Amino acid sequence: MTRTIIAASVVLMTVTATAAPRQAQNPFESPAVAAPRGPVDQIVFARLARLAITPAPLASDAVFVRRVFLDVIGTLPRMDEVRTFFDDPSPSKRQALIDRLLERPEYTDYWALKWGDVLRIKSEFPINLWPNAVQAYHRWVRTAVRDNVPYDRFVRELLTQSGSNFRVAPVNFYRAVQSKDPRTIASAVALTFMGTRTETWPKQRLDDLSAFFARIGYKPTGEWKEEIVFFDADKDASGLAPSRLMVFPDGTTARVARGEDPRIAFAAWLMTPTNPWFARTAVNRLWYWLMGRGIIDEPDDIRSDNPPSNPELLAYLEKEFVASKYDVKAVLRLILNSATYQLSSLPRTATPAADANFAHALIRPLDAEVLIDALNQITGASEEYQSAIPEPYTFIPSDQRTIALGDGSITSAFLETFGRPPRDTGLASERSRRPTAAQRLQLLNGGELQRKLQQGPTLQALLQSGNGQQVLDTLYLTILSRLPTTDEVMSAGAYTQSAGGNRRQAAIDIAWALINSTEFRYRH
Repeated sequence: MTRTIIAASVVLMTVTATAAPRQAQNPFESPAVAAPRGPVDQIVFARLARLAITPAPLASDAVFVRRVFLDVIGTLPRMDEVRTFFDDPSPSKRQALIDRLLERPEYTDYWALKWGDVLRIKSEFPINLWPNAVQAYHRWVRTAVRDNVPYDRFVRELLTQSGSNFRVAPVNFYRAVQSKDPRTIASAVALTFMGTRTETWPKQRLDDLSAFFARIGYKPTGEWKEEIVFFDADKDASGLAPSRLMVFPDGTTARVARGEDPRIAFAAWLMTPTNPWFARTAVNRLWYWLMGRGIIDEPDDIRSDNPPSNPELLAYLEKEFVASKYDVKAVLRLILNSATYQLSSLPRTATPAADANFAHALIRPLDAEVLIDALNQITGASEEYQSAIPEPYTFIPSDQRTIALGDGSITSAFLETFGRPPRDTGLASERSRRPTAAQRLQLLNGGELQRKLQQGPTLQALLQSGNGQQVLDTLYLTILSRLPTTDEVMSAGAYTQSAGGNRRQAAIDIAWALINSTEFRYRH
């Protein structure tokens, strides 16, 4: 029997959801009713009812524990973490797990990675921050995520700070653009903090926004690649700001006094609770990161002719975000604890409208960084990353997780193959979710995966962890976060017998089949 046959033989949708006796049932669903738990669900379910769309049932414990680990900390749950969750009889165990994950160091790494994509943190062309600045910028972002810095303060610092790009990290926002032209900077500001693309704006509207950034100055220091970013009151900006009367994107005006940095006036306008873009963009992006689709989709394409699929839901999240004083974790908890987030991925109504209105969990491939870390966790192997730029701070220790990489310029054939974004524009669409033939071939026939399976110390120890049934249980819990079904046990036993009794190789082949399954490669 070939590996392709055993991959087909490992049944993926006939599995018990807990550590109970094995039986043939849907692995994705819980017998619990998907009842509304709060305003998020009330708004979502009410809209589904109006559209005559039936929501999916709640996801099983096995699906939930895997999903929430991947979504919150970008890390596959370990076997002992899965068993502990299964064995916990508490009715509030899902909420408790969410709270624990939000405090783990991997949360900081993973969400700093997400912000690194948005803020274009990379050393090389076309951004050219260079490694020292990347290190400072990424450390600052990571610290802000770890400390749950209020989002308005986070953005205010990015927009208004001045100083050395090596020592005052937020100023790198103005360097992580493809041009220092005020219009390019204005477009980056609009995309990042207003969720809108200026390509379709009238020229005058873009010029009005650009005027707030027309007097940003840059000057080098005696340290190689260091640059001071500052408000240059003497810079000629007559082409964009002919007077001190400046116009915000909503058409209102601001009078900026002589010698006053207009970035401060812009930040104050942007963070006004009634601003039509700021809180809306932030909560829509958080929803997109957890749910796989924005309430306004794509999350950086907010415009009048691209309305939200559920306006009431978006308005509610905006209101809660402002009321929480821009507490990101408060919004994450609101979403993660909802029945809407915890629905099964199996639709009861298979229509585009069901997808757009979150009637079921959306299936999407694992992020490239998450996937390689999962493979290394399963096998005990490691990755070596280094930058081609001959400057300091480009060596990455082999025991560092890939989700902790700060520099988007550090190359990896695996990461590029599996859709890692180049961080050139900050657009969400830079991270590809489209499966490719190259990805399939990499996992089916790639020598790197074979090396990890054959030599990875964690997997080799696992293969010696007990009898055949114990090894099979451990493989399933480690790779798929669940136990095998009776049918899968029988398939694995038949394959082991056909392999001539070579239990080690048969177990490696089964691990290979599970890794190549849709159930493993996708977040569901």
